[in-house]
Amino acid sequence: MNLILASSSIYRRELLQRLQLPFTVVSPQVDETPLANESPEITALRLAQEKARKVAATHPDSLVIGCDQVAMLDDIQLGKPLIHDNAVKQLRMMRGRTVIFHSALCLYNSATSQMQAEVVAYEVRFRHLSDAEIENYLLKEQPYHCAGSAKSEGLGIALIEWMHGDDPNALIGLPLVALINMLKNEGISVI
Repeated sequence: MNLILASSSIYRRELLQRLQLPFTVVSPQVDETPLANESPEITALRLAQEKARKVAATHPDSLVIGCDQVAMLDDIQLGKPLIHDNAVKQLRMMRGRTVIFHSALCLYNSATSQMQAEVVAYEVRFRHLSDAEIENYLLKEQPYHCAGSAKSEGLGIALIEWMHGDDPNALIGLPLVALINMLKNEGISVI
């Protein structure tokens, strides 16, 4: 079966390459707007499933990986900032506080309609950052397409006081531990 990553994220592509399996990438083009009164876990899970189903509809006999991530600061959902000013606002809100990143993963078999899905949470405590540190970071890394305005796999690690979770890859957007288990359920061994 073909393995397809339903994502336009270069970070997810890089993570999936670690498993050394052949795969293709298809951008799913899904509206990522959260629904009213939807929890972050449900938003992430719904979007991961929608992405996988959308790509699977045009790719029979494939295993399609859908992913989504929602960052939460208390009751505030933090999306991709897209522009500098939004990133500054996000990082100012996050300084000295804990953000929970909900990373949803869906593996959809388009031949059998079998779907496996899971949400993996990862907690990140941000340092008490000065405005100058925030500006310096954003000018150097420009993480405008990352939920929460920080890339832990890059210079963003300097913003973090501590992290806690079962799979550090989930923080980047693709929970590999869960994916390996899902692939095994489909008869695909990574090693």
